[in-house]
Amino acid sequence: MTRRVLAVLALLLAGPALAQSSTDAARADGKAFAREAAAAARAAATTDPDDNRLPHYTGDPVQSDYWGDPDRMSREAASAASGNEAYRAMRDSMDRRARFEADELDAVIARSETISEDPLAYTSGMSVTGTEGRCVPLPPGSASPGTYQATCNTGYELESEPRSCTIPLGVEVETQTDFLYYCSPFGSDEYPDCAGLPSGTCARTGSHPGACLQWSANPDGTQWCSEPGDPVHEYTCSQQIPGWTAEMAIPRHTVTTHRDESACTDLAANTMCLDPVETCSDSAPETRLIDGVAVTQPCWAWTRDYTCYRYKPANDCGPLAAREDCHQVSEQCITEEEPCRTFERVYECPLPEELKPVDQYICDGDVYCIDGSCETIERQANTEFKDAVTALHSLAQANREFDEDTLTLFKGERETCHSKVFGVINCCKGKGFPLIPGISLLVALGCNREEILLHQRDAQGLCAYVGTYCSDKILGVCVTKKKVYCCFESKLTRIIQEQGRAQLGKPWAKPKREQCAGFTVEEFAQLDLSRMDFSEVYAEFTDAARLPDELEAATQIQQKIEDYYARAGT
Repeated sequence: MTRRVLAVLALLLAGPALAQSSTDAARADGKAFAREAAAAARAAATTDPDDNRLPHYTGDPVQSDYWGDPDRMSREAASAASGNEAYRAMRDSMDRRARFEADELDAVIARSETISEDPLAYTSGMSVTGTEGRCVPLPPGSASPGTYQATCNTGYELESEPRSCTIPLGVEVETQTDFLYYCSPFGSDEYPDCAGLPSGTCARTGSHPGACLQWSANPDGTQWCSEPGDPVHEYTCSQQIPGWTAEMAIPRHTVTTHRDESACTDLAANTMCLDPVETCSDSAPETRLIDGVAVTQPCWAWTRDYTCYRYKPANDCGPLAAREDCHQVSEQCITEEEPCRTFERVYECPLPEELKPVDQYICDGDVYCIDGSCETIERQANTEFKDAVTALHSLAQANREFDEDTLTLFKGERETCHSKVFGVINCCKGKGFPLIPGISLLVALGCNREEILLHQRDAQGLCAYVGTYCSDKILGVCVTKKKVYCCFESKLTRIIQEQGRAQLGKPWAKPKREQCAGFTVEEFAQLDLSRMDFSEVYAEFTDAARLPDELEAATQIQQKIEDYYARAGT
């Protein structure tokens, strides 16, 4: 396409100068000019800037005088233009160039749009000049749909079993006899002196008045003690005192209780049995007769429930390992313990291809004629367009995502999701797996809304998988894990981050610590975009920047040339 435009422009601009040469010579000159221009453009685009490559460049150019008076450049250029041969040739060519009215251009564009909707209906196998040719649809784009990373687990899982034991309450009743003695604090004929009772065996427990020494009568005939006798003290002794006569023997009961945990000894000592929960299993009636003694307790027996575990080998990697299009890329321990009992394997699998409808065509035998002289155009595929478009988008994305506060590019957001190891609930399937319909259902199953949004962003190709760490473990076995992703503004940013880190030797940090920081300006300057694989986004960029249909463009150019010569009368 580029060669056609260059050749036509060369013919239109040259005007009378080419009329003096033969048609063959003009054709040869046009081809040579196009080849030289293409080679120069390619060299300029692929060669690093160098001062030595700039013609007439010196360390102190004379043009530096214009810095203080930029308007001087315009004045000198205007005065020199009239005498400059190149300027006169360009102006003469522009004056002789064909002019098109706006309504004529609109009519051509309208015809072209009609043709582009169904080009085969107009060409029917013929080229634009009537030469027998063939128009075929372009094949689907070769852009890769990308890959996704699927994870599985291998190692051990915990199999739980409920275990219980009973703890009865043991009650012992011991009956002892105490002896009650009376004594006088001063000694008397009736009671012995209290000092005769041993202090370690006997204790004073009460007192009462002694016998009345004198009674008096009231007017109503009742009597009252006007002279009480000495008080009598009461002592209780744990054994009989020799030489003393006890007033009475008093039985005393001692109740001793203890929990009999012998049935739970083995479970309590088992390190695989955890989380004991104890409940009262025998509480009625609260008062019971033990050895003839009434004993009251709130609970007479307890049941202790344990959750006991055992290690069981487990592996859910069978389906991924059986797929021929998936290959294992890594394996890591997610419990960070020795010995490790739970590993996660990461497989890389291709996303299914999505064929897009074909709406562009290519025709062979295209012939362009000017003034009766025709030339067959040889087509050459341009394989550099997709790389150029991707590079331009990369620079535009870098401008949009530049953080002036931190002077970094392509910063991401840390996102996490959780799933049960060897479990059914998985909120981290992500790209490559369909999302279960109904957000409320996923929330009911234990997935939060942030995890559902992460799934959607990952399915769009915006997230890079960082790694996994264990968020909940029992007995060294991981039961719940968290996956960490870095999500970015665009799929292009994600690819630059993933492949740029590989170029810089800057891998992701540990999943618990990774914060998805962007590249510094110095790091971004070291990246070689030409070494990156952007095939995943080629289709998106080429669709967004699709050129006009080739057959439509060819028709417009041929029509404009024929109209020009028709008006010129040649």
